[in-house]
Amino acid sequence: MSATKGKRRTKDERKDILAALEVWIAEGKTLREFTRQEGMPSWQSIYAWLDEDKEFSDRIAHARELGEEAISQECFAIADDASNDWMERLGKDGQPVGWMLNGDHVQRSKLRIETRLKLLAKWNPKKWGDKLDLNHAGEDGGPLEFLVKVERDPGA
Repeated sequence: MSATKGKRRTKDERKDILAALEVWIAEGKTLREFTRQEGMPSWQSIYAWLDEDKEFSDRIAHARELGEEAISQECFAIADDASNDWMERLGKDGQPVGWMLNGDHVQRSKLRIETRLKLLAKWNPKKWGDKLDLNHAGEDGGPLEFLVKVERDPGA
């Protein structure tokens, strides 16, 4: 544990730390990463400070929304980066014979994107979750109409 963990901080120090955290979170980075840096307070302290300061709590909430956008843009960057998708294949003599798909890299990129998207959906399901339309309506948004067909037994 660093020597600064557990240290009492002045209001000005707290404001400086929370301002830095706001920028950090808006970049799509995590609170845990932030608190692991040298000289930073624990994540529990950060949450306690946010409980005490409604204005900063609101600012951090807004920063989280910006961070979600940054993470979604990162997904595009990962998907568009094909730099290691192909590897040069060498023959037994060590000479190049062609190219082959680097399946490990492709699967790792897919995992990185899926993990980010799943986290976004958990953190903010209204914005990033799967959309389910459970509203049922008839033509032009009116009520549903049902037609019940009753067949009579011809032998009756």
